[in-house]
Amino acid sequence: MSKRILVISSSPRKGGNSDTLADWFIQGARSAGNQVEKVNLVDLSLNFCRGCLACHKIGHCVIGDDANTVAEKMGQADVLVFATPVYYYGMSGQMKTMLDRANPLYTDQYQFRDIYLLACAAEDEENTVEGTVHGVQGWIDCFEKARLAGTVFAGGVSALGEIQGHPALQKAFEMGKSIQ
Repeated sequence: MSKRILVISSSPRKGGNSDTLADWFIQGARSAGNQVEKVNLVDLSLNFCRGCLACHKIGHCVIGDDANTVAEKMGQADVLVFATPVYYYGMSGQMKTMLDRANPLYTDQYQFRDIYLLACAAEDEENTVEGTVHGVQGWIDCFEKARLAGTVFAGGVSALGEIQGHPALQKAFEMGKSIQ
């Protein structure tokens, strides 16, 4: 049965390394017959969460920007995929802003169960991605029916396009292809 997969790319560079990693995941997921939509946060207007919690009462954020549309798509997806560059050993600010703005999902009937993380960094030590994984896991922990289903990390890539030929691309493709 085909899954509805939403890939959220938080790279500030179109065609950047984490964005490319997302594209390989998408190719794999589509080759398995899944429906995939990609959202590039760089194309959208996202404001910071105000912490007012009005979303818990009215079911959506009171800020009238693109985050409401993305959060709605997140709630309707079977699978979520977050792609981010690693900055200062954590996720990009764009991704953190979107996770904060997805707060209305906390009290909603969300569809997603499996969540994947794709991350790239200039540093290539395995522990480089730990802060990013921890941040995403903290968000996932608020959704009792969801789990972190997999992570792909591409270390040692910084300049635009430097990920070409990196083994993480194939790993992302295979991970996407494994979604049934």
